[in-house]
Amino acid sequence: MSADTKTHPELLRLRDSIDNIDAALVHLLAERFKCTQAVGEYKATHDLPPADPAREAQQIARLRALARNAKLDPDFAEKFLTFIVTEVIRHHVAIRSGKAG
Repeated sequence: MSADTKTHPELLRLRDSIDNIDAALVHLLAERFKCTQAVGEYKATHDLPPADPAREAQQIARLRALARNAKLDPDFAEKFLTFIVTEVIRHHVAIRSGKAG
């Protein structure tokens, strides 16, 4: 390709959109983790286990349905949620053991 892809207006516009979406995702994840931090503290205070397999299964089913409706691969959505839930559980274990800040 002879055109400089760094200055192609349509490519720049699309990349700007991607950058904005990425920023929104980071902020949404930060908000989500603030909520799950509070859940972890509640669980630790009330001697509840860090993981809740029934809730996780419900969330996976819910997210897969949302993904299908949004024309997103449900397998990808499940992998994404599983990654997040794994990190949340790690945080909950740390809170429970007194290692979280």
